[in-house]
Amino acid sequence: MKNKMAFQVTGISNQMKSEVKAGNHQLTIDELPNMGGTDQGPDPLLTLLASLIGCENVIANLVAKEMEFDLQGIEFDVKGELDPRGFMGQDDIQPYFNQVFFHAKVKTDETVERIQELKEKTDARCPVSATFKAAGIPIDSKWEKA
Repeated sequence: MKNKMAFQVTGISNQMKSEVKAGNHQLTIDELPNMGGTDQGPDPLLTLLASLIGCENVIANLVAKEMEFDLQGIEFDVKGELDPRGFMGQDDIQPYFNQVFFHAKVKTDETVERIQELKEKTDARCPVSATFKAAGIPIDSKWEKA
C-alpha cells in the first residue's frame, strides 16, 4: 500500500543502558541504579509516557489548525501505574500499565466546549494514544483551560 509511513530506530545496549538512534537524534534509555542501571537517561516506561505527550501535542497542533482553534500551548502531566511484579516475572500480574492518567492544561482563549472538541479529535487521531487503547490500557484523560 502506497500511503504508509515507516518508522525505525536502532540501538546498541550495554547492561541496562541503550543508546538509541532515532532519525538524526540520539537518545539514552537507562534504568535507575536500584534496577541495575546507571541513570544516564529515562527508563523505557518514562520514555513511553513521553511519547504519548509528544504525539498528543503534535496531533493537537494539527487539529487546532484544522479547527481554527487558538492554541497557544499545552502543559502536560502524565502518570502511569503498573504492578512491577509483572515485569519481574510473576505470571498472574500484567507487565504493562494498568492505568494512565493524562492531564492537559491548554493555553487558549477558546471555550471549554472547544477545548473538549480539540481533546476528542486529538485522542481519536493520536497513534500513541490509539496504541494504548488497542492494548486495553485505560487512559483517564482530562483537558482543561490553563
